Amino acid sequence: MDIPGLPARRAALSLIDAVLRRGETLEQAGSSALARIRGEPDRALARAIASEALRWRTDLDALIDSATQQVLPDDAKSRAVLEIMLAQVLRLETPAHAVIATGLPLLMGGPRRLAHGVFSTLMKGGAALPEMPTLPPAVSERWGERTAAIARGLAEPPPLDVTLREIDATAEWAARLGGTSLASGHVRLPRGASIESLDGYRDGAWWVQDLAASLPARLLGQGEGRRVLDLCAAPGGKTLQLAAAGWQVTALDVSKRRLERLRHNLDRTGLAAQVVTADARTWQPDQAYDAILLDAPCTATGTCRRHPDVLHRIGPRQIADMAELQSALLSRAAEWLVPGGRLVYAVCSLEPEEGEERAGKVALDRNVIRADELPAGFAPDHEGWLRTDPGMLRDEGGLDGFFIARWTKA
Repeated sequence: MDIPGLPARRAALSLIDAVLRRGETLEQAGSSALARIRGEPDRALARAIASEALRWRTDLDALIDSATQQVLPDDAKSRAVLEIMLAQVLRLETPAHAVIATGLPLLMGGPRRLAHGVFSTLMKGGAALPEMPTLPPAVSERWGERTAAIARGLAEPPPLDVTLREIDATAEWAARLGGTSLASGHVRLPRGASIESLDGYRDGAWWVQDLAASLPARLLGQGEGRRVLDLCAAPGGKTLQLAAAGWQVTALDVSKRRLERLRHNLDRTGLAAQVVTADARTWQPDQAYDAILLDAPCTATGTCRRHPDVLHRIGPRQIADMAELQSALLSRAAEWLVPGGRLVYAVCSLEPEEGEERAGKVALDRNVIRADELPAGFAPDHEGWLRTDPGMLRDEGGLDGFFIARWTKA
């Protein structure tokens, strides 16, 4: 059926199915779900529909249930189709007639009349979403009293953050890019910017990196030619930061594919690092390091404002698996420091099991993070650790959730 816009909606439906049924990330699902869509605008539309449907799924389902006499099964295709239809009209401001024209054909041979009836009932009744998403019950239970603050940060997709190669040029690049700066070496731009067409991209003047993701490398300071190991380095933003700060960087990661992106950005920016493809659990360095930055593999629940699939994919099993891996990596990293060397540990996770609980078991001297080391609006907790969440700096566009801790080897 040749209906304009239908392939994008069909792809959005496939993306949601891959997340909810198979536990894939939106990025993983995209390789197959978007393969038949030629134009980038339609691919972007499919991603946007799926993302908003997942971001607001709890509230969309509540609307759907309010307009049906018999509750649809959670895995019913008609429910998923209604979710993407409502996400379009309520979040992406797509006209209702266009939503109907591209939504109902997804149920060919199925309950089209039911879906049409539910959608029409909700539109006639002035259906609306709350000011902030209602998070899935299992997520709210995990995050407890932090839930409301985090949810406020999820109401809108995030802006675009870039980190500058030359920190002293912050004001200049904020003006050239038409953005705002929340910290030295940082510029924030409205979402939707075409990255490769922006001033300075081809010259390697900056790279894309969330403001919170830039904090761990900042806490190692200037390198002055000293040796640092960026452990689990891909896709490479922290490697670039460390190289720009004068460190002699070894960037290690197990993923050859993801390290290709790091190498590309090193070439683009003119920065240097030794790149090593290896598993940190079995690799052994030839000498100790003055500093180590371990941005460990994690559940990435702190990235939920840009990757809302994590709200529906991550549970106790994934958290426990990641915590076990993080403990192993922390133990090995602690062995590779020179006396007086510093270790910074970071995860883009909102789960205490991956943050505070891991940090509490590290057998090194705690090197507390100070407020004067951080950009305005950030402060360490009573333990001297730093936690950010998507509800912070909300008026400025928010940021990802991170946990960061630092130690010194005696």
